Amino acid sequence: MEVSNHNRGQDATFVRGAFANIAKRYVLTNHVLSFGIDILWRWKTARLVAELHPEIVLDLATGSGDLAMEIKRQCPVADVLGADFSPPMLQEAKKNGMQNLIVADALNLPITDASIDIVTVAFGLRNMASWSDALTEMARVLRPGGALFVLDFSLPENSLMRSAHLFYLRQVMPLIAGALTGERQAYEYLCKTIEQFPSGDAMCCLICQNGFREAKAIKLSFGIASIYIAVK
Repeated sequence: MEVSNHNRGQDATFVRGAFANIAKRYVLTNHVLSFGIDILWRWKTARLVAELHPEIVLDLATGSGDLAMEIKRQCPVADVLGADFSPPMLQEAKKNGMQNLIVADALNLPITDASIDIVTVAFGLRNMASWSDALTEMARVLRPGGALFVLDFSLPENSLMRSAHLFYLRQVMPLIAGALTGERQAYEYLCKTIEQFPSGDAMCCLICQNGFREAKAIKLSFGIASIYIAVK
């Protein structure tokens, strides 16, 4: 499957500013917008990570640290490092209990080649400036045989579910998020990225074109989110 048209990313300057502005209410807003289901999605991702018994986990675009902290809870002996290019978001992660944090751009990580057992990224890859470059960088820091876990929104295959989900993304989500954060424009932008982001087979193909193999997708909640797992 050809996915060259999916190699573009997002406007990094806008994304950095958007997350800085919504950092303090980011977690609450996510829980409200997903009706709390995002907590279960992160739990499921962390459970899959724990099954591999990693020693070192890198959580990219860690944001407020929700996934990183769940991984640490389920993998208590693992060294879990959270990285994000938004200092305000990392401040929220620190308030939430994360201690092992670095300010870093996922496209240029200050991490040694082949030094990480597992890389995770939740709701972050689609907001990066180049999906291909980000995936290539993730592959670089992973040891041979290391695993990548990408948790993100996707679009249901069922036409009725897809139509309902798109209505929610375009009309409802920005309205609610705008009321909670005062940053409706940021969420209109972020919701639009969900439609642009490849999902299913297209995402697996993109991952395999940038340093990985054996990519597979696990659909969550009728396909409104997915976990992608691949091996370097």
